[in-house]
Order: sequence, then C-alpha cells, then structure tokens
Amino acid sequence: MNQQLLAKTFVELADNLVADFDLIDFLRLLTDRCVSMLDASAAGVLLADRDGKLRVMAASDEQVRLLELFQLQNDEGPCLECYRTGTPVIVPDLTREVDRWPHFATAAHRSGFGAVQALPMRLRDETVGALNLFHATPGPFDPAGTLIGQALADVATISLLQQRSTHRSTVLNEQLQTALNSRVLIEQAKGKLAERQNIDMEQAFTALRGYARSHNRRLSDVARAFIDASEALPGLVA
Repeated sequence: MNQQLLAKTFVELADNLVADFDLIDFLRLLTDRCVSMLDASAAGVLLADRDGKLRVMAASDEQVRLLELFQLQNDEGPCLECYRTGTPVIVPDLTREVDRWPHFATAAHRSGFGAVQALPMRLRDETVGALNLFHATPGPFDPAGTLIGQALADVATISLLQQRSTHRSTVLNEQLQTALNSRVLIEQAKGKLAERQNIDMEQAFTALRGYARSHNRRLSDVARAFIDASEALPGLVA
C-alpha cells in the first residue's frame, strides 16, 4: 500500500471541514482512494437523507452507481443491512448469499462483482450511511485493508458531522439536502455532456469534475452553468 497516498487521503478527508465544502466531490474522493489503495474493484457511498432514506451519493464508476440504485430499489443488500445495523457486513462470496439477497446477489454477479464489504459511516450511536467496497473475485479480505477502509469511513463521517453550530443534525440535514439537489444537477449535466460529445457517463463526470477542479469551482455550479448554458465553459471536453 502507498503509505504517502494513505496519509494524504486522511489529510484531504479531514481538510474539508469548512462551511461550504463540496460534499459530492468529497465523497467521490473517498470512493476513488478506496479503489486505488484497498485493492477494491469499485466503491460507493450511500447516505441517509433527512427522512432516513438512503441515497446514492458517490460511486467510483457508473456501473457500481447503477448497482447501488438497484439495491435501494429492491430494498435488499449488504449496504442496507450495514446501515440499519450500524455494523460491518463482510461477504467474501456473493454466490453464497443468493437466498439472503436474491435480487442483489444476481445483479452484482451480472455486474462482475464476486464479493463486497459494507462499512458503516458511524460516529458513536449515529449512523449516517455506508461505504461499500466491491471486489471482482470472491475470496477472503485482507484484515488490515478492512481496518483502513473503516478508518477512512470514520474520518469521512467525522467531517460530515463536524459541528458548525449547536444544531449539528440540522446542519447535516441541510448539507445532505443540498448534496441531493446537487446530485440531480450533476446527473443531468452528465447526460447532456455524454450525448453532446458521444461519450459514456463516467467520461462525462470526469470531464465536469476536472473542469471544476482546474477552475477552482464547485462541481454543482459547473453542472448548473452547463445545463442552463448561462456561461461559456471553454475547455470542457472529455
């Protein structure tokens, strides 16, 4: 494991404790680093909205985002179980869990995944979501990797729950609702850019995210500007 990248990741996750940090980009950083450091094939993050309903907030690629959505639509799978119990759900071989999660296990297999770890995003008694690490092939997980994955989830959760006022839960709900609204804008922009440039959705997201970072702008603001055509965005290409 790249120790320098691990240390940098912890710093980056903890360095987002500002009033208006970009939650979508923050969570995408978490999923991307989990894939690059923990030998995972893909990663996703589900967070609960103000009504306690889980939403897909970030995914390392489009395939796993669709699988996470499928899991929520069918109300079954390791990620939901992890969130509801507040404890890790470790599944080394999804083919053995068909009876437990018939829809999810079948869909995961079709998507090319053979194993999954669902790690709670939890601080003390409060669980706000789950970090999900998907692996292409079945097999036992590295215990050290699992501990690091949980540590990354814990640091991200602390950032999300950082108290900016005496009404922490209200602040978090506002952040999550803003992020949900941003997610809709970003998905619309992804679709529009993918169609316009004849590229896939993941390439479209990478282009939007790259433009936002290179111009020091919020991803949601770039997405809104692109959808509304309210300003020129020179250099926005995949």
